[in-house]
Amino acid sequence: MLNIKIEKTTTPKEKPAKGQKLGFGKIFTDHMFVMDYTEGQGWHDARIVPFQDLVMSPAAMVFHYGQEMFEGLKAYKGVDGKVRLFRPDMNAKRTNDTNDRLCIPQLPVEDFVEAVKAVVKVDEDWIPTEDGTSLYIRPFIIATDEFLGVAPSKTYKFIIILAPSGAYYESGLAPVGIWIEDEYVRAVKGGMGFAKTGGNYAASLIAQVKAHDDGYSQVLWLDGVERKYIEEVGAMNIFFKIDGKIVTPMLNGSILPGVTRNSVIALCKKMGYEVEERRISAQELIEAQKSGKLEECFGTGTAAVISPVGKLRYVDDVMIINNNEIGEVSQKLYDTLTGIQWGKREDDMGWTVEV
Repeated sequence: MLNIKIEKTTTPKEKPAKGQKLGFGKIFTDHMFVMDYTEGQGWHDARIVPFQDLVMSPAAMVFHYGQEMFEGLKAYKGVDGKVRLFRPDMNAKRTNDTNDRLCIPQLPVEDFVEAVKAVVKVDEDWIPTEDGTSLYIRPFIIATDEFLGVAPSKTYKFIIILAPSGAYYESGLAPVGIWIEDEYVRAVKGGMGFAKTGGNYAASLIAQVKAHDDGYSQVLWLDGVERKYIEEVGAMNIFFKIDGKIVTPMLNGSILPGVTRNSVIALCKKMGYEVEERRISAQELIEAQKSGKLEECFGTGTAAVISPVGKLRYVDDVMIINNNEIGEVSQKLYDTLTGIQWGKREDDMGWTVEV
């Protein structure tokens, strides 16, 4: 169990007014969690302190070699007034999978969850209560050694910051357009595609700009070897309903194992759908759309929860899905997941953790 020291702010910030447009990840609470790592000593000095700028050496290794990782989860204030987290143990386990790949020290799962619960409890009054809102939680670890050499750092900081946020997509559940990228690649098997690290997202920006310029919301990446198999969207995993079956790309080392992805697969099976985790080519999607078998498409992720897709573009083909309307499965999954998260539905899956 962590011995967390708490230093409350003496200058609390003004909280957003009820009904205020929050955006996503733009407003931050009064406090943050910090814990240090020193080689030979392990993780130490767990503390909650006022939200503040970091003072670091310009030689800190994170700035030069990108040894860092991050996670994302949410806290929800339910209709019963209780504060809930959604499957934080999965975020903790994924943190350690990322840490292994980046040579960052392991962080005990129970310490991760305890730290999240502690800082959320301190800033509980910041959790918004309007429909679609939540407290976004951003844990991250950065390498802090002052050393201009390519090697694992010997010191790190684990930090958690909190951001009261509105819906990830301001248009709500309105279907979005997705650009299937045919020029750049995001990740390859053996690389870092499965890890939650900034380099993956920096590499995706150029295609994101290209997609936005053509009127699309997100980029859907193809595999980095054959350039024909669907992998994931920039901020989401992707699902298709093809001829009555729910199909999603299998985890192969270059796709992020999403917490929401895992939850959706479990819910779809519970709803009676056959779920296939396998390779899906862009050409298969084109043929399914032309034959009328591509019935739905949606993205899944912590930030967006469920994001219906109404249009897919691949080279010269533009596929309109379900008349650019929300599909039955997409709506049902959104209602079920958010119902569990906000305490509106019974959590018979055992996924929520009260703070």
